[in-house]
Amino acid sequence: QVQLVESGGGLVQAGGSLRLSCVASGRTFSNSAMGWFRQAPGKEREFVAANRRSGFAKYYADSVKGRFAISRDNAKNAVYLQMNSLKPEDTAVYYCAAGAYEGFSEPSRYSYWGQGTQVTVSS
Repeated sequence: QVQLVESGGGLVQAGGSLRLSCVASGRTFSNSAMGWFRQAPGKEREFVAANRRSGFAKYYADSVKGRFAISRDNAKNAVYLQMNSLKPEDTAVYYCAAGAYEGFSEPSRYSYWGQGTQVTVSS
């Protein structure tokens, strides 16, 4: 059984930082992309960042470029999201996803999802 478990969410003031972690179990994802999506209340799930297999190319949504950084540790079967200069509009449930081979910004391309972790940024 494949599981993705996120951690690291919480409440932070605007301008602050958080680091999200996602650890996968049940299979390895070294040959596929892992990524992060988020969903705010009343909105659709949106792409945040993705890291292609073996830590190659990285992709970011325009709204987080220069503030967020995605990284992977294939030995730990994990993906991380360092979030700096957080803004109130970053408030959402953040989901880890894994198993995409193309279309990294599209939720439908990912086969596995975590349960989500809440990030709240106060102004």
